[in-house]
Amino acid sequence: MAEPSTYYELKDVIKGEVLVGEPMSRHTSWRIGGPADLFVVPRDIDDLREALMYARRYTIPVSVVGNGTNLLVSDLGVRGMVIKIGPGLAGIEVRDNTITAGAGAPLPRLAARALESGLAGFEFLAGIPGTVGGALVMNAGANGCSVGERVKRVTAVDYGGNELHFDRRELGFSYRHSCLAQKRLIIAEVVFEGVPGRPEEIKQRMESYLIRRRQTQPLEHPNAGSVFKNPPGDSAGRLIEQAGCKGMRVGAIEVSPRHANFFVNLGGGTARDVLKLVEQVRRRVEEKYGCKLVLEVQKLGEF
Repeated sequence: MAEPSTYYELKDVIKGEVLVGEPMSRHTSWRIGGPADLFVVPRDIDDLREALMYARRYTIPVSVVGNGTNLLVSDLGVRGMVIKIGPGLAGIEVRDNTITAGAGAPLPRLAARALESGLAGFEFLAGIPGTVGGALVMNAGANGCSVGERVKRVTAVDYGGNELHFDRRELGFSYRHSCLAQKRLIIAEVVFEGVPGRPEEIKQRMESYLIRRRQTQPLEHPNAGSVFKNPPGDSAGRLIEQAGCKGMRVGAIEVSPRHANFFVNLGGGTARDVLKLVEQVRRRVEEKYGCKLVLEVQKLGEF
């Protein structure tokens, strides 16, 4: 890690925020996570490049977050630099049947712009609280749809600050996965392709998804969305519920009585609590069904 005095060097060239020891609990939907050594929120792509070049100059490890959904950050925090892709890289532009969105654009806002423009295929995004970049890397989805289905092109920046371009065929999309997860790249911008549709029909589908989400998910408590991936041909939530895990609790983390694949933070929960509960649930499901659940939530920091 660079000497603290060199932080001022970065602050001099970054237009966005540069913070030292920033609690990651402020930046995750679970409200969990210790401090990041260095926390940077770029205002634009030039800021992003400057931060990456600074990290390379001082041999600082780099981690990237968006809205902090689907993410478990260690109670010990994150060593090195955490770059948050947020409002500075959140522009959305619609042209004909394509939508160009910055990696920091919230998914519900992308869905709303598609509706305004009469483009179908984005309705399922209205209920997902993440951002474009994170959703792309893990090929987020809901209601039988996924982000990768709508992707046309992607612009990314490597850790040397170089701009790279990919088309959909190069990204290896599959269930909750893309090849971007294995590459040392930061998503900057995504071009999506929609299908012309009737706005009233698009709105109706969107509203039905949102109603279902409110009825089936514990939105009143901090959570990270689905904790486990669905096994082939089955539902993780169903297996957890049938194994009798609803309401199980470690510390302030509870398996939601409303949706068994959501673990909620009832106040003051820790990453350690989450992982203990994950293992208890995983063990019980494996003992009963012979199925070992795989985490969908990503871990970040020192575990």
